[in-house]
Amino acid sequence: MPTVSLIRAGSYERQILRESLETLLEPLGGMAAIVKLGDRVLLKPNLLTGSRPTKECVTRPEIVYCVAKMVREVGGKPFMGDGPAFGSARGVAVANGYQPILEELNLPVVEFHGKRYETVSKEFDHLLLSKETMEADVVINLPKVKSHVQLTMTMGVKNLFGCVPGKMKAWWHMEAGKDASRFGQMLVETARAVNPNLTILDGIIGHEGNGPSGGEPRNLGILGASQDVFALDRAILEILNVEPSIVPTVAASMRLGLCPELADIHFPLQQPADLQISDWKLPASLVPIDFGMPRVIKSTFRHLYIRFIKEPMKAYAGR
Repeated sequence: MPTVSLIRAGSYERQILRESLETLLEPLGGMAAIVKLGDRVLLKPNLLTGSRPTKECVTRPEIVYCVAKMVREVGGKPFMGDGPAFGSARGVAVANGYQPILEELNLPVVEFHGKRYETVSKEFDHLLLSKETMEADVVINLPKVKSHVQLTMTMGVKNLFGCVPGKMKAWWHMEAGKDASRFGQMLVETARAVNPNLTILDGIIGHEGNGPSGGEPRNLGILGASQDVFALDRAILEILNVEPSIVPTVAASMRLGLCPELADIHFPLQQPADLQISDWKLPASLVPIDFGMPRVIKSTFRHLYIRFIKEPMKAYAGR
């Protein structure tokens, strides 16, 4: 029976947040149950974009700060990484206010590079995954709860798509995007291959409406954690009153037998019913997932422009 820890949490102030995270992880055995002495620990936040830094489109730097400190205190060696759609992990992080914590903690930021790894699903065995992710001793997944105009919701499973490096994500949109069910399965197979040791979901302030970046912040006041990313995503949908069948990642995880029924999940602290809201805003309408070849090519050039021409002048100045 997978365990999903859920609590109310209303502040990103470091000391309060730290106490909240300790309470959240206590039923899972605390950080010491996840990270051992000398482990290289990837912290994988949602670093979607640097273009809307006040709109809660990314995982808050305070979350990364507290988790990195907790990892170090049990003897782990944290580093941060992601594969943003546009630009670099460092560039997007700096645009979203991460620079002070990167400097204070001397926290390394890695850019992801692809390598082919064997996957359970032969259908997706050509999926390139980040070797920095797959070769870490521990992966801590740090998603943000958001609505999504293509996939209805983005949570723990979708955040791991960032472990597909660089512009491979755009090519997967083109290859698998014609079928939302297949795209959802591809995301689930990515999550199954990465197999994060721990997922901590930032739901203190979520992003609702036309996400993942075009919506608006929404105070939710929740934190969730689990060693089972599929169970955690299912629990969050229950809190938001979103039907699992309309979220391709959750529907695929249920279809593949990876996601338990709600009754088969152990909630040691608060139950989803205790945290439930009835007015979470989903996208006004869904946008097709398929990018098409012209859009993929345009997206690739935009990524290269931001990362290698625009970013060095802004994000890396004075580094």
